[in-house]
Amino acid sequence: MKLLPLHYATRNIGRSRLRLVLTAGGSALVVFLVVTASASVRALDQGIRASGTVGNVMLIGAGSEESVERSEISAATPIFLAASIRGIKSAAGAFFVSPELHVPLPLRRADQAAPADNARDLVLVRGMEPSAFMVHPQARLAIGRLPEPGKSEALVGRSLAERLQISNGDLADSSKAPAILLDKVAFHVTGIIDAPGVSIDGEAWVPIGDLLVLTKRQTISVAVASLDGAEVSDVEIFAARRSDLELAALDEPAYYASLAKFFRPVQILIGVSALIVALGAMLGGLNALDAAFAARSREIAMLQVLGFSRTAVVITLVQESLITVATGAIPSILLAILLLDGLGVRYSMGVFSLSVDAACIASGFSAWLILGLIGSLPPTIRCLRTDIPSALKSDLG
Repeated sequence: MKLLPLHYATRNIGRSRLRLVLTAGGSALVVFLVVTASASVRALDQGIRASGTVGNVMLIGAGSEESVERSEISAATPIFLAASIRGIKSAAGAFFVSPELHVPLPLRRADQAAPADNARDLVLVRGMEPSAFMVHPQARLAIGRLPEPGKSEALVGRSLAERLQISNGDLADSSKAPAILLDKVAFHVTGIIDAPGVSIDGEAWVPIGDLLVLTKRQTISVAVASLDGAEVSDVEIFAARRSDLELAALDEPAYYASLAKFFRPVQILIGVSALIVALGAMLGGLNALDAAFAARSREIAMLQVLGFSRTAVVITLVQESLITVATGAIPSILLAILLLDGLGVRYSMGVFSLSVDAACIASGFSAWLILGLIGSLPPTIRCLRTDIPSALKSDLG
């Protein structure tokens, strides 16, 4: 089968600058939205799931299995757990058991004015002990030092620090460390936590005793333990035997997997919203392609007279459409990588970082291919259905 040369398709791209701008602009917007939606959905799902560590088990209040924030357990539970279960990970005589208090609180920089509309900017504040870094290996102290109990000090995640405009340089001099207000109480920031890709990156951590005083509570939210030889079933048996404590044992990865399912409607909403906007942009570009191809029925007929088969004509016009769409799609993908990769986006009381990975880029290229095919095949087939004599006369004045 004799095919038209590729330069025939590339040369036709510049025949109409307006058509090129409309088609390339529409395809660029569509591909950018597809990549953005894909990155957002994947980051939200992966960020929540990655917050759970394999081998960790959570003890929370019975009846609060769907939300740690609603859980209340005795502050002595971590001690009972460490003394009752063999096979909990330990190092230098210290058990990997972390008592934690999870509370959403309004948070802002102390030197910034409160919002004029009295909006409550809630952030998840985690009351913790140093053992929290033992059971949550995703988090590491990037700069600064641990907060000291009783001194109203706090750590902030990297994403939260960026939102509060707190940099590494601000912590170089501890005497000039910035302060944040937790429910109108000042806490000095002593360090920044790096936990890329997980919800911890958008949290504030304070000594658990300070948070208990601030919230006027005597109970904690959860005890997290890292197992080394023990099984989740062992902890479940412990919880069942200690009916006086009213506990429920959960595998930590399973808990965060169920939490990710809770946000599935949000993921669907992101995808549908992007699809609606993308369809509008796509229709504008496709109308330009359709009009351009329909006006070239005489040219298409002449190519057949010259001996090129209908299949060869279709291949050439598809090539032309794909190249035209690519002029907007490829720069759009590069722009998405530049602008979106690593961007922190807030959800509820957390933060997740967008990652334009191979799957997101593949979704952008898929959108490009679909746009190129949809834009070329229908008008091309319609033109080829016209008999050659009528097509040759169609543009004659």
